[in-house]
Amino acid sequence: MPRSRRPLPSPEPHLMAHLRSTVWGPAEFVGLPPWWLLVEGLVAGGVAVTAIVATAVAGAWYGVPGLADGEGGLVCAAALALYLCVVRAGRALVGIVAVLGVCLALQAPSAAAGLVLAERGRVESVVVTSVEGGPGAVSGRGRYLCSVADRDGEPLKVRIWRGCGKATRPGDPLAVVYDSKGRVPPRGVEAGASPLGPLHALGGWAAALLAGCVVAVVRSYRLSHTASGPSTVPGRTAGL
Repeated sequence: MPRSRRPLPSPEPHLMAHLRSTVWGPAEFVGLPPWWLLVEGLVAGGVAVTAIVATAVAGAWYGVPGLADGEGGLVCAAALALYLCVVRAGRALVGIVAVLGVCLALQAPSAAAGLVLAERGRVESVVVTSVEGGPGAVSGRGRYLCSVADRDGEPLKVRIWRGCGKATRPGDPLAVVYDSKGRVPPRGVEAGASPLGPLHALGGWAAALLAGCVVAVVRSYRLSHTASGPSTVPGRTAGL
């Protein structure tokens, strides 16, 4: 009698497991992740957040255009994404962290400029020459934008939205803070603003980037494989 052939195992479960490992990371541990993975993720994320914000602040303080415009922060975000690729984190998590890093790098220049103006800015009164924008405006995020001129009648190259409101009319005085060294564009004065207020706006982006980095690093955990089979030695060499 012919022998019955056993059906070959379907490769689909292995394929799905491989895809999950590639997209979200293998996370080859049971229970809580090792403590050193959490530390590694916190250090990597903390260094990246600090570098992105610090480059923007340094660029605004010293007048370095490449740093003040956020380009240095973008480089730091790219370096973080490259690090996560090196440790073979899940591709989806690498992408999420990269997007969060770019968002933080793009938000940091405005906050850095506000910090510089809070530290060494001087407040002067200017005169409103025209008012544009408002809730119905296509651009300006619905803000009112004031064109102003200084005490000598020379118009400022930037339009002011802080302190410019619906009731503002041409000829009204408006308080504007200038950088004493001229490295940061002037902006309107916000009542009750604290010196560190501009950096507080980055807190949400920084926390999200830090959390995303921790998750990506933790899920990158793999068990090392030897010639005799898998072992319990921690590492990231599986599949090499």
